[in-house]
Amino acid sequence: MTRAQAPTEAEIRRRIEAFWDELEEAPDRVLMLDYDGTLAPFRVERDQARPYPGVREVLGAVLANGLTRLVVVSGRRAVEVADLLGLTIRPEVYGAHGREHLRPDGRVESAPLDPADAKGLDRARDWAEAQGWAERLEPKPGCLAFHWRGVPPGPAARMRSEVQAAWSEAARGSGLELASFDGGLELRAVGIDKGRAVDRILAGSAPEAAAAYLGDDLTDEDAFTALSGRGERILSVLVREEWRPSRAEVWLRPPGELLEFLGRWSQIGRSGPWIS
Repeated sequence: MTRAQAPTEAEIRRRIEAFWDELEEAPDRVLMLDYDGTLAPFRVERDQARPYPGVREVLGAVLANGLTRLVVVSGRRAVEVADLLGLTIRPEVYGAHGREHLRPDGRVESAPLDPADAKGLDRARDWAEAQGWAERLEPKPGCLAFHWRGVPPGPAARMRSEVQAAWSEAARGSGLELASFDGGLELRAVGIDKGRAVDRILAGSAPEAAAAYLGDDLTDEDAFTALSGRGERILSVLVREEWRPSRAEVWLRPPGELLEFLGRWSQIGRSGPWIS
């Protein structure tokens, strides 16, 4: 159920403390993290979206102790996320909302794309380039994103209207859907999203694993939905400066509360390691 009102500080404390108790006793632990807006602030220059100060160090500590399966789940290309994080121990990454899987050993797997979907994405890209908007496009496996971050509200609204109309037309006759995200629109193949990525990750973990997913965007709601109703061992966390209606259970503000959460996670250890 989507929660309209933000949880109170007391509710957040109680729920997180209950989760820490579960994490201490769990035979397996899984930490799933979105990248943009969660681990790193948004940047107009997307290649400059580096993690908040302190994030690399605390994630490095989580990876180094070998007790947690740490997975980044992002709309970006998987290798791009790993490069931006710049961790000594390369993390596992599900990129393009789960269509790509970068394993810790560096292998990358990608789900096949239906030819009709590929043609629809090509039509959408050709149209946007014809409008002179090539620099606002982000092509990914099975996806095409259009970014208007940094554009004034009026022109951004016109861009949204024009892109939505044209890309909806391009999607006809294919298995594509148009979705909103913070600062843009994305045309993507149906059947793969962050919720399904979460299902795959948990399916590969112990049934009694304790797991958390941290994300900020509308695309992360698929992950929050996938985690709902799974019990005290599973926690969904909205990471944003301001609350918005969400299916997440608790809310943390970056970077301070985020770093506090990750820091405490890095201190909890019992047995391990998890092996991919």
